[in-house]
Amino acid sequence: MSKTKFTILLVSISVFLIAGTCNGQSDEIHILIFSKTAGFRHSSIEAGIMALESLAKKEGYVTVQTEDASIFNDKELKRFNAVIFLNTTGDVLDLDQQADFERFIQAGGGYMGIHAASDTEYDWEWYGRLAGAYFKSHPKIQPAKLIVENNAHPATNSLPPVWQKTDEWYNFGYISDQINVLIRIDEKSYEGGENGAYHPMSWYQEFDGGRSFYTAMGHTEESYQDPLYMQHISGGLKFVIKK
Repeated sequence: MSKTKFTILLVSISVFLIAGTCNGQSDEIHILIFSKTAGFRHSSIEAGIMALESLAKKEGYVTVQTEDASIFNDKELKRFNAVIFLNTTGDVLDLDQQADFERFIQAGGGYMGIHAASDTEYDWEWYGRLAGAYFKSHPKIQPAKLIVENNAHPATNSLPPVWQKTDEWYNFGYISDQINVLIRIDEKSYEGGENGAYHPMSWYQEFDGGRSFYTAMGHTEESYQDPLYMQHISGGLKFVIKK
């Protein structure tokens, strides 16, 4: 190869690499942590943010944390592989932001919902199907027995078959029939359950072009210091970013 052709080849490769970087095409995983509340605000949000950022650092992910919903636009969302709704509540996105987030998922983006993410956007039917359920009520915080239904998933492969945990246990008014249940709760092990024998606590699904993972756990600050819970979260995140 002549020196001139070799120089042209190097320039072409450099331009390609620079263009790929400018278009957000890189091997880095970028995660948006979204914790806006328009209703009840969980005191554990700050602990959750710290734990998720620590997890991301350990895994080599890049995180952005915000409660500013204006980031939900096509241009900004293209930066991210997945969005985590961390204890969001109420109506947190306007109609334009909802449409842009739908396009993000349809383009292959990932969604993780933690705890009160199911207490969010009740009038947006698409979101309810994405999250997989809508919150209805909860009893007092108490210990309960969790049954792992599928231990082959990255969100559960480090959990014991029966997991004793203390948290705020959600009852659901709507549960999608499209979810793949990972963990259910034994209503006989605590007081206040209203969903009966089929009472899922965590699940995953392929949804509208993207991936979705939800866990109903994560009300208490102590959860974010629990190695088993954080392994559960880590595995769910790996699923939605297709790692």
